[in-house]
Amino acid sequence: MRSAEIYPVDVLQLGRPRVICAWVAGDVLIDPGPAARIETLLEGLGERRPRAIALTHIHLDHAGATGSLCRLWPDVEVWVHARGAPHMADPSRLIESASRLYGDQMDRLWGEILPVPHERITVLHGGERLGELDVAYTPGHASHHVSYWHAPSATAFVGDVAGVRIEPLDYVLAPTPPTDIDIELWHASVATLRAWKPQRLALTHFGLAGDPPGHLDRLEAALDRWAAHAREVDRERFVRDLTADLEAHCAPDDAAAYREGAPFENNYDGLARYWSRRAADERA
Repeated sequence: MRSAEIYPVDVLQLGRPRVICAWVAGDVLIDPGPAARIETLLEGLGERRPRAIALTHIHLDHAGATGSLCRLWPDVEVWVHARGAPHMADPSRLIESASRLYGDQMDRLWGEILPVPHERITVLHGGERLGELDVAYTPGHASHHVSYWHAPSATAFVGDVAGVRIEPLDYVLAPTPPTDIDIELWHASVATLRAWKPQRLALTHFGLAGDPPGHLDRLEAALDRWAAHAREVDRERFVRDLTADLEAHCAPDDAAAYREGAPFENNYDGLARYWSRRAADERA
């Protein structure tokens, strides 16, 4: 792969800008977004056809279009962590899990979720080098999360492990949906990102953050703050307090983009599950 040209494609989730960003690095498409926005993605790509789709993780806002793109592009490879690979080949359990969260909004939000042919999948564990991209296992947001490092441009493609930040704002929110949030692993993954010494963080939600040390400081503070708050209050209070905090820092349109990128009810549910699991482990 020649030295990668890096650029974003805003897929305009639900017609709203700055919610979901697919990234292109040379001939690799990183996190194509949901199938519901595939036409917008293709418009943004123009004549470019990637040789590979690199997934940071398999949540539908990041990976939902992958099967549809494999049907469209018969030679494209798909890179995904070992824990996520079976659910790309057979998305039935992924669809079932997402349906519990989104109910009758599934089709509107994500569109049709098609399987990826198993022979097209490259299984990742972390530590691989694929062209100019290095792979690191970065769990915490999800057990199947990886990040990609492009050393020539000092850019880290970070999925959700570096949080939600609607550029050009500096407010950072940690997205914590069910089912496998792990605060300790998340902090360890942030340390992995810091060790790369990136100059830029390519965020799915949303944009290119040019101050990685400060950004990651704010992410970790937000993660700990709202995790602790979820332990002390109920879901309604959590959503109300997070909404008030966000709206004190940004305009209504920006706040709406944050809420789409990290729905507040889902954030509470993921943290409540984390604390419940911690309590069960302590009892055991």
